Amino acid sequence: MKDKSLLLSNDVETTSIWFNDLRDETGLKVWKEGMPLLLDLYRKYGIKSTFFYTAYIAELYPEVVKMVLADGHEIGSHGKSHIKENGFDVMPFEKQKRHLDYSKKVLEDISGQEVVSFRSPAIRVSPLTARALIETGFRIDSSIASQRFDFFLSFGGMRKLNFLKTPRLPYRTKKNDIFSKGDSELVEVPMSATLLPFIGSTMRIMPRITGIQQRLLHVETQITGKPAVFVIHPNELIDETDAPRTIKRRSSNQLSYLLSDVIRAKLKARNLGPSAVPLYEEIIKFYVNNGYSTPTMKDYVDKLILDGRV
Repeated sequence: MKDKSLLLSNDVETTSIWFNDLRDETGLKVWKEGMPLLLDLYRKYGIKSTFFYTAYIAELYPEVVKMVLADGHEIGSHGKSHIKENGFDVMPFEKQKRHLDYSKKVLEDISGQEVVSFRSPAIRVSPLTARALIETGFRIDSSIASQRFDFFLSFGGMRKLNFLKTPRLPYRTKKNDIFSKGDSELVEVPMSATLLPFIGSTMRIMPRITGIQQRLLHVETQITGKPAVFVIHPNELIDETDAPRTIKRRSSNQLSYLLSDVIRAKLKARNLGPSAVPLYEEIIKFYVNNGYSTPTMKDYVDKLILDGRV
C-alpha cells in the first residue's frame, strides 16, 4: 500500500485580500487573529505543519514566528517580501540569492531553527531559482504547482504555464532548471492541483468543487503515493470588512488590472474571514479519517531521502 501523506502549508505575509494590498495592519491581524485559529485547528487534529514567512512580517512581528515553535511546526522562508517587483521570476540571479540569504538569516535568528524549506511569494520562480536556493543553503522547495493553470488571473501567469509540464511527484530538480527533474541537492515538493489549485482561495470560492478535487487527489495518492499538498494563508481567516473596500491597482496594463486585480480580488472575498475555518476543517477531517499522516515538509522529505524515493 502506498504511503498517504497530507502536507498542510501556510504562507504568512502582510497581504490584505480585502484591500488587494500589503498592509502592516493586516499583518497585526494575521498574528493576533488568523494564526491562533490555524494553530487551534492543528492542535485539535495533532497536525504538524510548515509555515512559510516573509522576512518582512517576521521582522515586523517576531512573535508571529515564535508562536508556532511550541507545537513542533516547521519554519520556512517565503522570501524577503511580497512586493510584486521582487518576484523570483523577474529578479536577476544575484538578487534572488540576496533575498534568500536575508530571509533565511532573519527567520533563523528569530526561531533558533535551521531554515531549509522555501516557497516563493505568489509562487513566482525562474529556472535559476533552483541554483539560488542551493547556493544559499535551502534543501526543499514547494513553489511548483504541477498542472495548475491560473487562467491568467495572477501575476506571472505566462511564466506559470511551465507548471503544466512539471512532474507531479516530488523530485530532485536540475541545478539550472527548477521546473525539471534532475540530480541536484534540491527536492521539489509540488503543490497539489487539478488545473485548479488546491488552496484556500479555491476552497472558499468553490467549496463543492474543492470537495470533488480532494477526492480525485485521494485516488491519485492511493495509486502513486503522491502527497496532498494544501496551501492556506492566515490572512484568509481574518475579517477586515468593517472598512470600506478599495481595490488597489497594481498593474498599468488594463487587461492585467482587470484580471489580476479587479476580478481576482472580488472572487477572493468569498467566505473570507472566520467562515473559512469550518471549510478548512472539513478538508482536514477528510484526510485524517482516511488515515493520512501529517508531517512537516522537512520531515516528509527526510523520509523520502531515507527511503531512497528521491
